[in-house]
Amino acid sequence: MPTTTAAQRREQARVEYDAFIQSCPTNQLLDRISDKWVSLVVCALAPGPMRYSELARKIAGVSPKMLTQTLRALERDGILARAVTPSVPVRVDYELTPLGASLSLLLAGVKDWAESHIEQVHEARERYDGEADG
Repeated sequence: MPTTTAAQRREQARVEYDAFIQSCPTNQLLDRISDKWVSLVVCALAPGPMRYSELARKIAGVSPKMLTQTLRALERDGILARAVTPSVPVRVDYELTPLGASLSLLLAGVKDWAESHIEQVHEARERYDGEADG
């Protein structure tokens, strides 16, 4: 059995993870983090821990079912942690993990870009739609 160098192993790993291949785990992770609810939850949690009800108020339009599914998926992926404090009623807080905090920097940039450029996008859509109609 031939041995491989560290550089060869790194190159092999780089080849094995290719987000352009649908079955690649990185493709599946991109699918997860590109979800709008994921982006909004991660951005909402960036300043610090929040309770479920706080998240639901902060993220307009998310249904309870979708928020719950999103939180569970992010917890499973190690992006957020769920802390239960025994009290009456039970207190549950959600907080980004270090992995989630690193992701929040990127998603906050995308959110900020969307907020800063929406007018340009609206103008482009109007031009495009006007050309399609004419």
